[in-house]
Amino acid sequence: MSCFLLSSSPPPPAAMDKETSTGSTQPREKLHLSTCMSGSHRYGSIASQSDDSVSSAAEINIISSKRAYVAIAVLCYVNLLNYMDRYTIAGVLLSIQKYFNISDSTSGLLQTVFICSFMLLAPVFGYLGDRYNRKVIMVAGMVVWIVTTLSSSFVTESLNPILGGLGLVLLIFLIPNPPRGASETQGATCMERTTYLEDIKYLLRNRSFVWSSLGVTAMAFVTGALAFWTPTFLSRARVIQGLTNPCTKEPCDPSDSYIFGAITVVTGVVGVFIGTYISRRLRDTVANADPLICAVGMLSSSPCLFIAIVLASTSIPATYACIGIGETLLSLNWAILADILLCVVIPTRRATAEALQIMVCHLLGDAGSPYLLGAISDALSTVKPDSPDWRFRSLEYSVLLCPFIGVLGGLFFLLTALYIKADKKAAEMLMKGNSRLFYEFGYFCTDQALYSQSSRNFRVS
Repeated sequence: MSCFLLSSSPPPPAAMDKETSTGSTQPREKLHLSTCMSGSHRYGSIASQSDDSVSSAAEINIISSKRAYVAIAVLCYVNLLNYMDRYTIAGVLLSIQKYFNISDSTSGLLQTVFICSFMLLAPVFGYLGDRYNRKVIMVAGMVVWIVTTLSSSFVTESLNPILGGLGLVLLIFLIPNPPRGASETQGATCMERTTYLEDIKYLLRNRSFVWSSLGVTAMAFVTGALAFWTPTFLSRARVIQGLTNPCTKEPCDPSDSYIFGAITVVTGVVGVFIGTYISRRLRDTVANADPLICAVGMLSSSPCLFIAIVLASTSIPATYACIGIGETLLSLNWAILADILLCVVIPTRRATAEALQIMVCHLLGDAGSPYLLGAISDALSTVKPDSPDWRFRSLEYSVLLCPFIGVLGGLFFLLTALYIKADKKAAEMLMKGNSRLFYEFGYFCTDQALYSQSSRNFRVS
């Protein structure tokens, strides 16, 4: 495994001459970067050296493979609870509508309000995650979540607060604060000299990040809307086919919620494994394989979802089959999306990038799509007298918007494929300290050294 050693010493004469020519009178600090190989050092070592001091290395804590897997399992568990909370309303939406006598638009607004908390708080935690202890930040978020869940739980039996409490305990005792490796010291230097606004400007100039974020937003729109409305949509389809009677008293039949949930789980797991496998096989030969896989997943899933929506009025089994295929194709993207962000954004801005992407995909994606489709359904329902058939049709016409948004998302990923090679190379050059890179990051990198810079108007030469 590679590790890195950083030390400081005066810059070479060539660098001093360059500084003098630009009007600078103070020598700039030089940070030597060298690599070494060690089987026992996973992340690297940091050292500082002055003219009258001896260099010393401060080894970064090492995380064992076993503990790393435990950390992944705990984070997956916490994220599972997050999604359980997020889509609880969708599973019992028919009963909620009947009990409170609310329209489709108001029902969609319930999900929108819930997602807004993610949208508003994501930039805050992204900013903190790039600068402070991430384990403490996660624990603080879990505490707020548990307190909120407990405060809003008025039923006599509730498992969510208990499960959330278990997640908090696991976070505290089993999750280490992951070391940032060789980028830790350089990230600290950068964080002292760059503002949050400068971080945002850097990300907005990253074309792969911008287009992939728009693709993620389109995907969030589709998945959020379908996850929220599909059980209700299929329940209304059963009514017009004469397979069941309209729900007149809660609790309504939750069978469609169970079936759709099971399909989503299975297709999600299968799709992620297939997408990851294809990405690994093509990555070495096709530089832009990841965004192309995402584009294929989005573009090919749209016809399947369109057919599923159209067939709902005549065949529920065929609808479920098309939904399964469509969701499998959509799920090709989940793991790859994270990899795209990691390879085009420098380490010290990844938390900010993730937070910005989350905010945008919620703002324009799954936060608004349930309400938008519900509002369209309500608007169409006023065209004709109220009846079970027209309630189904109005929701059907609104849900048909999703496949077209999916096509738009596929186009965004195709645009990402045009730029990802250059953006990935730029990020790699900056992290490795290549002399060809002059980037808006706060310092100038060379093969031999890293020089502190005050100018931010750098570009690739």
